[in-house]
Amino acid sequence: MYVGIIDYGSGNIRSVFKSFEKAASLVSSKVKIKVINNCKELKELEKIVLPGVGAFADCMKGLKNKPGLLEAIERKVLEDKKSFLGICVGMQLLANSSSEYGHTEGLSWIDGEVNSIKITQKNIKIPHMGWNSILFETDHPLLKNIKKDEDFYFVHSYKFNVKNNDFVLAKTNYGSDITAIVIKDNILGTQFHPEKSQVAGIQFIKNFIEWSP
Repeated sequence: MYVGIIDYGSGNIRSVFKSFEKAASLVSSKVKIKVINNCKELKELEKIVLPGVGAFADCMKGLKNKPGLLEAIERKVLEDKKSFLGICVGMQLLANSSSEYGHTEGLSWIDGEVNSIKITQKNIKIPHMGWNSILFETDHPLLKNIKKDEDFYFVHSYKFNVKNNDFVLAKTNYGSDITAIVIKDNILGTQFHPEKSQVAGIQFIKNFIEWSP
């Protein structure tokens, strides 16, 4: 199995790659982790990972600046139904749009908008940075061997307000509820950084590698 991490200039690729390699070593089947930066390399992939660091608009621009890459990813995910994981801004790009630094159109794979986290209490600092528990009720293969109040590492100032709550697999609370994991068919996204979330993050990545939507 080939798992491809998309390098489009907007993700902490080395950290993500190392974490996926570690998780892959725990899987019984043979898994190859590759860094992908052009559309030709997508052909053999079974799973696609889209990290994202920085501003929403910059990430969208980075994707579009790689000739044919976005179109190839859409074919693999939307038509061929290959498993997809968006991390942090990579998850937010799934939305219809973002209000960060003005209005920017997203991928529109999952209906919703990305808006700033509101300061509702004095102890709420922006960006939301650090460890927070994720809260979920549904048993799911992606959450295998993960506690219902497990801590994951977050770094963000904006949140994905998902229109249909059925697509929200887990939330975290930071003054208000924030989408932590979004899922629709073969499309998965995490607001937290599994590659920075130590043991729990490696378990989540392992679950993604083994996941059959």
